[in-house]
Amino acid sequence: MNITLDRNENELTVALEGRLDTLTAPELEDKLEPELDDIEKLVFDFAGLEYISSAGLRVLLATQKQMDEMVVTNVRPEVMEVFDLTGFADFLNIE
Repeated sequence: MNITLDRNENELTVALEGRLDTLTAPELEDKLEPELDDIEKLVFDFAGLEYISSAGLRVLLATQKQMDEMVVTNVRPEVMEVFDLTGFADFLNIE
């Protein structure tokens, strides 16, 4: 999985490409943790995300609990289906 972080003052955009699963979720957590201290808005760009597993969902849930504002954008249909089936679509801010 490729992770690209783009910081603009108090906003951080995290673009993911590939699969967010058991193998890659810890990598995402490791990259996010030091970046979130003074971030007011976090944007996940999922245009390149092909798959998300329960491990990836756990990272999203834990991150959302830390953030005042978190947005998920450019969600592919196959990832949106996982959000719908798991109920994540009901509480994530998806644009």
